[in-house]
Amino acid sequence: MTQQPPELYLKLKERHSDLIEAVEALGKAARAAGPLDDKTGHLIQLGAAAAIHSRGSVCSHAARAMGSGATHEEIRHAIIMLTSTIGFPTVAAALSWVDEMFEK
Repeated sequence: MTQQPPELYLKLKERHSDLIEAVEALGKAARAAGPLDDKTGHLIQLGAAAAIHSRGSVCSHAARAMGSGATHEEIRHAIIMLTSTIGFPTVAAALSWVDEMFEK
């Protein structure tokens, strides 16, 4: 699944290309630093995005996880597993964001 970056990200990349290149390089370096596969990495980042209430990041990492082989059920389960850690309202919000994304 190929996803076009959000308009805000593209504007930031245009205005601050050196910064965004550094952020992207950091992400690549973090992925290469250990044994986790891309799907697992995106599911972890999905959880972190849900924890900080970042709708854009939740949708981005859900899409990236799907692109790395995750199913809708795995994505929902990754979010549901956070309930005792980040709370039901935050989990419910993240689930609504990915369900909305899945429906498109």
